[in-house]
Amino acid sequence: MFNKLLGKFSNDLGIDLGTKNTLVYVKDKGVIINEPSVVAINNRTAEILEVGLAAKKMVGKTPGHIEAIKPLIDGVISDFEVTEKMLKYFINKVHSETFTLIPRPRVVIGIPLDLTEVEKKAVEDAAKSAGARRVYLIDEAMAAAIGSGLPVTEATATMMVDIGGGTTEIAVISLGGVVTWKSLRLAGNEFDSNIVDYIREEFNILIGEQLAEKVKIEIGSALPLEEPKTMEVRGRDLLTGLPKAINISDDQVREAISKTVSKMIDNIKNTLENTPPELVSDIYQRGIYISGGGSMLRGLDKAIAQATKIPVNIVDDPLTCVSRGAGALLDDPELLEKVVSSADMEN
Repeated sequence: MFNKLLGKFSNDLGIDLGTKNTLVYVKDKGVIINEPSVVAINNRTAEILEVGLAAKKMVGKTPGHIEAIKPLIDGVISDFEVTEKMLKYFINKVHSETFTLIPRPRVVIGIPLDLTEVEKKAVEDAAKSAGARRVYLIDEAMAAAIGSGLPVTEATATMMVDIGGGTTEIAVISLGGVVTWKSLRLAGNEFDSNIVDYIREEFNILIGEQLAEKVKIEIGSALPLEEPKTMEVRGRDLLTGLPKAINISDDQVREAISKTVSKMIDNIKNTLENTPPELVSDIYQRGIYISGGGSMLRGLDKAIAQATKIPVNIVDDPLTCVSRGAGALLDDPELLEKVVSSADMEN
C-alpha cells in the first residue's frame, strides 16, 4: 500500500541495462540518461565515488584503493551489489528535480534473449533493491523493434538485429512473440578487443580499450571506404616498455574486426535458415532492421545486405530504441503483458 502511494509520485522508467551504456527513458521526457555502465568505488570505505561518464574516465587510471568496475559482462550481471548501486543512482538522478523523497517507480528493463531464469532473477532483484516497486523484463530485440515503431503484433515478420556493447540479439518477431532467435556474446566490445589484439600482434604495442573504441569509431568499417582514413595511435612498446606512436589505417582496422563481422553475418544467415518460409518471404520484402551502437559501424548494413541478398535498414536513433521501446510499454499494458519476458507481478 505504501509503495503504491509512493509510486504515484514517481516517474516510471524504461531502462536499457547495457554492458557498455545504461539508458533511462522517462515518459513525456524521452531518454534523459545515457551514461557508461561503470561505477568507481573506494575499496577502503566501500564508498561510491562516481557513476557513469565520470567513472569511465577513471578506467585504467585508478590508484590501488580505487576500482572502476563494469558490473555487467556480456549483458549479464557479474557484480550484483554494484549493479544495484548503479541502478539506485540512476533512479535517484531521474527524481532529483521532483518532490519524491523515496522513488518507487515501475521499471521495464531490456535483457538479452538467452538469459537463464537465475540471471533474470538477478536483474529483477537488483532493480527492486534499487527502489523499483514493480519490474518487467523484456527481450532487447523486442524492445528495439517496439522503440523503432515496427509492427510487432501483426501477422508479418520483423527481423531485428540489435548490436550492443556485449551482445548481439538476432530475432524474427511475429504476432507479439519471438519465432526464431540467436543471442551472441560478441558485439561492440568484441570489436574493441579485436583492435587491441591486432595492434599488439602486428606492432608489439599495447593500447587500452578506450583508445581501441576511439579507433573503431573514427576509422572502423566493415567494407572498404571511398576515402582511406588513418589515425595516430599511442601505446606502450612491449619490447622496450616505452611509449610509442604509430599510424593505423582503416584497412588494418577492417582486417582486425573482420572475423567478428563474419560471425555476426553467419549467425544472421543461420537464423534466416531456421525461420518458417512464410516469414522469410516477409523479411525479404520488408528487409532486416539493425539497431544498437554496433549498427553504426560504417558499411555494416551494406555488408549484411550483400551476404543475405536482403535490404538492411538502420533504425532511427539506433542507440536509444531499446530504452524507448521499454518506456513505450509502460503506456500499453495489453502489449506489455503480451511481450513481457519475466515480471514481478506483486502490486
